[in-house]
Amino acid sequence: MPRHILSLIIVVLSLVISGLFAKPTLFAKPKSIKPPALAVPANTPISIYGAWHCGSDFCTWSTVRNMTDFDTKNRWLVNRGSGQPSVNLVVLSFVEPMRLLNNTTDASTSQGIPIGMNQAVVDYFKSRGVRVMLSIGGITYTDAWNQALATNPTQFGLNAAAAAKRLGVGMEIDYEESTNPNLTGLQAFINAYRSVLPYDASGSNHAARLTIDLAAGDRWLIDLTRKATADWLNTTTPVLDYANAMVPSRQPSSAAAAQADWQEHVDGKPQFAPPILPLAPAKFTGGLYIVTGSRPCPECNSFSTSLTSSTGNYVQSVIPNGAGSTSGMLGYMFWAAECPATRRVCTTPPNTCEGGVGVGAQTYNVPIPMGPLRQS
Repeated sequence: MPRHILSLIIVVLSLVISGLFAKPTLFAKPKSIKPPALAVPANTPISIYGAWHCGSDFCTWSTVRNMTDFDTKNRWLVNRGSGQPSVNLVVLSFVEPMRLLNNTTDASTSQGIPIGMNQAVVDYFKSRGVRVMLSIGGITYTDAWNQALATNPTQFGLNAAAAAKRLGVGMEIDYEESTNPNLTGLQAFINAYRSVLPYDASGSNHAARLTIDLAAGDRWLIDLTRKATADWLNTTTPVLDYANAMVPSRQPSSAAAAQADWQEHVDGKPQFAPPILPLAPAKFTGGLYIVTGSRPCPECNSFSTSLTSSTGNYVQSVIPNGAGSTSGMLGYMFWAAECPATRRVCTTPPNTCEGGVGVGAQTYNVPIPMGPLRQS
């Protein structure tokens, strides 16, 4: 046989034999073809990133602050180290309801507002792009809320609106009556406020911002939550701007525990009689502690180990259950700046919160100043 034919036969047999023992190309992943990417819903940007603020005297604001001292103790709120604020909202807490109804002026109050909540404090924050609100009530003043609503809820609402206009701030309803809230009186209060300051979806009129505090989930303040969710916080004809899901009795033990509370608002309580309707995520924020005892929480000074970090994906992408067309919650509120209680550390040097709250503001690219809020 000619040599060149023999060589050709050998080459062909080699190719056949190598093909028998090679890894079948049927199971090989072609390098030129990429699998389709999984569809991941885009996170909704956080709109609200704020702190309730108790001042230096455990939420009474009964003295006029020295603004140099105030700046030393609160600079972290307006400068996270980069010149940018750590928050885009502070809620000065608390206004006593009966004093507001009576437009009281005395040693600790001016026209129904604590003298520490003055224009200098408001402007300290607003001049740096941080929105300001005043919180009316709190758990300490539940009886005062009941008394004001039973006495003259319309005048109460008119006085709240007048104070909001005078100071250029919004108002928060913190009415923590769990057993038999005066919902008729509260409706009259809201109607009176809105008669002076109509709902403003643009958010440009700071005094028109009127919000309400609800429980961490749907199993406390049930009557208030049912009314607010159905009549004041719907996405078609909203009356209040949004709700805050307040902190529970203690910091949640995990991200899952915090999210379970917030999910109750999203799902509602159809098994209750009457039911609590689902609340659109675009109509509430979630509350976390920044101080709980003798030390600051990670939420204050260690963002990477905080619930603010581990719940961020949920807050920005929670799927509503029949309550709206967009996904994320409005954002976070933190309890509480400066000195919230006698048995808790204050968020003053050296225990300031740039490392937690401030880093979170940067991580989530929080808008400063706050822009218009999503309506659904």
